[in-house]
Amino acid sequence: MGSELATAPIAAVGLIAGFAVAVASGSRALGGVVLACCGLWCIAIWLRRDGRRTAVRLTLVGLVAFALSHVLGLLIGAWPAVFLAAAATAAACWRLSDVRRPGARARA
Repeated sequence: MGSELATAPIAAVGLIAGFAVAVASGSRALGGVVLACCGLWCIAIWLRRDGRRTAVRLTLVGLVAFALSHVLGLLIGAWPAVFLAAAATAAACWRLSDVRRPGARARA
């Protein structure tokens, strides 16, 4: 169960919702909980569906995108940086994992 789920939207929502919760609540830690929950959900799916190597690669992509969004936020603003990081992470999730999920090509 769950290996048929696309992780691209989960990862993107995790970044966007995590930031939104942090801004709305004033608690970066609470936003981090949202981000971590989505990230752990993705990792569980990748481990089942794609194996450890892909799970590590995509986890690193997400962590790097998260870190770079902070730097990029200084240049283009926080929300645009978060949306860009979410889009890049989602694209990597789709390319390296989601396209292989059961039935993905049949539905596309």
